[in-house]
Amino acid sequence: MTFTALLRYLLKPVLAGLALAAIIVLLTPGLREQLPRLGGPASQVERTTFAHAVRAAAPAVVNVYSQRQTRDGAGAELTPQGLGSGIIMRSDGVVLTNYHVVSSADQIYVALQDGRWANAEMIGSDPWTDLAVLQIGLDNLPTIPLDANRKAQVGDMVLAIGNPYNLGQTITQGIISATGRNGLSSSYQDFIQTDAAINQGNSGGALVDADGVLVGVNTANYQWLGDAGVGLNFAIPIELAYKIMNKLIKDGRVIRGHLGLTGQAVDQTTARLLRLPQPIGVLTTEVDPHGPAARAGLRPNDVLVAFNGETITGADMLMDSIAETPPGTEVNLTLVRRGSYYSVPVTIGEKPSAPTPQRR
Repeated sequence: MTFTALLRYLLKPVLAGLALAAIIVLLTPGLREQLPRLGGPASQVERTTFAHAVRAAAPAVVNVYSQRQTRDGAGAELTPQGLGSGIIMRSDGVVLTNYHVVSSADQIYVALQDGRWANAEMIGSDPWTDLAVLQIGLDNLPTIPLDANRKAQVGDMVLAIGNPYNLGQTITQGIISATGRNGLSSSYQDFIQTDAAINQGNSGGALVDADGVLVGVNTANYQWLGDAGVGLNFAIPIELAYKIMNKLIKDGRVIRGHLGLTGQAVDQTTARLLRLPQPIGVLTTEVDPHGPAARAGLRPNDVLVAFNGETITGADMLMDSIAETPPGTEVNLTLVRRGSYYSVPVTIGEKPSAPTPQRR
């Protein structure tokens, strides 16, 4: 077979396939609409506007104002106390915001983007995660697009929506710089870090993705946490915020288990020093002498390796397991002390109240 004959033999089915595809496309207008346009936007990566995301999410982000009653020689009066934002989570008027926005308030009211105002009642609050749930009594409320299981990823495009400096609703844009930031305020917080600007008044507002779906509750920038850092802004991830919100709606507060100890994850160096076969568990650094752990006989430098038979993979896992256990429950801790393993029963206590966050 000559080269020309071979080429004709190979090209014949290819040309037939292309001709058939062209006929199908011409006879199916709906299919034509789905094909990428050469020279035009072909994917979400090439977006030049986020107007659709703002239209979906912004109506459900409210301005939150709080007032405090003060007394002087002329009597009592209400004075402005706090300024922030909130998110309408449900059509029955449930609004999620930051605790520090409303913590000292005697009266709270919200302003919707459609011009309506409403007094708000505090349903519950959780200083440990800096979240609070309010209730307003209005009809036909817009709600934020929500997927409680959506996890933010580093590199995701996000928009921060809120009321900075009481200028009115403002949108800032950035990306998610990091996830899982903790230790900034309390061991129960787990922050999303973003370079989308979060200023005074943005607290409690929405951090949404490029589709307008809620991914976090705007909370702080690094300046509020004691330093000036450009582009270092933080939000509570929706997975945590949604869980806390439901607990506050149910009980008015978050009931957490408590052992009265602090610790750090065991690394390779610590494992060698303590003669552990591998770097697992948590090294106890402090034990509250009046807490449940001390009453059960736990001491500093104990290495906790299992909680109710489950291997402890890190300090966060241990603290979460303790917090999720109802007070009064007896659990079994496996620990290593001076090379020997012990199984210790401990009765979980209740976490004391948290101090009020001071940032505004």
